[in-house]
Amino acid sequence: MLSLVLPKGSLEKATMELFDAADLTVRRASERDYRASIDDPRIDRVRVLRPQEIPTYLEQGLFDLGITGRDWITETDADVVSLGQLQYSKATSNPVRVIIAVPNDAPWQRVSDLPEGVRISTEFPALTRRYLDKHGVKATVVPSYGATEAKVPDIVDAIVDLTETGSSLRKNGLRILDTLLTSYTELVANREAYEDEAKRAAMEDISLLLQGAIRARGNVLLKLNVSNDRLPAVLDIMPSMSAPTVTPLAGGDQHAVESVVAKRGVNTLIPALKAAGARDILEIPISKIVD
Repeated sequence: MLSLVLPKGSLEKATMELFDAADLTVRRASERDYRASIDDPRIDRVRVLRPQEIPTYLEQGLFDLGITGRDWITETDADVVSLGQLQYSKATSNPVRVIIAVPNDAPWQRVSDLPEGVRISTEFPALTRRYLDKHGVKATVVPSYGATEAKVPDIVDAIVDLTETGSSLRKNGLRILDTLLTSYTELVANREAYEDEAKRAAMEDISLLLQGAIRARGNVLLKLNVSNDRLPAVLDIMPSMSAPTVTPLAGGDQHAVESVVAKRGVNTLIPALKAAGARDILEIPISKIVD
């Protein structure tokens, strides 16, 4: 039913892991293969292509559904429908930023300080020109095709580039002047395909599975048994998404308690629950959480 395009490159591994967690495992003959498949009746064609190209392909109707960054949607000014952010990226769950950076020893403290004719290298020439025009900066924008940070100061005076943690900028002796755009990965669709009722329902199903897999990350299910007299003490320290589930056990003097908790901190939580009177404690991985 749906043709799907996924990002190749820096987001590729994280995207494949997300689809696997969502029970939408992407199968390819090799990691270099651009053709793929997903064993799901809602998806009949899968390609893995550069994220820079995906918004345009979606706008043109070459694919129904795809994953790319807000940065590339903005750069290409593509008319696509967003089904929402997918809060993951290549290193963290944080968004990436499109920033303008200069050498640490450069005299400029604000974008408005940049002199006329300043040379700026970037993989986002359209986004950069719109930003500079807005701030009244007359610059020479030099398209970059990789290794943008390495071009300062020998080739250009400044760069507009992506950063997630800022570590590479610091390593290359650069400091940020401003952020042009904060960008999450997004699930986006061709507008005409989205208007098709059957395709839209399939898209929303896929979005639900992906969001559920993202929400489950960093969480586990804790299950335990506790006597009636120790139940209040256990509930006092048992975290939950809303409230723990408490069920009486056969026999009348025990309860089963279960709750979704953050994985981080469970190493101290389990001993505390045991000390409060919990027994038969189970920690169970979660693949999806769907509201």
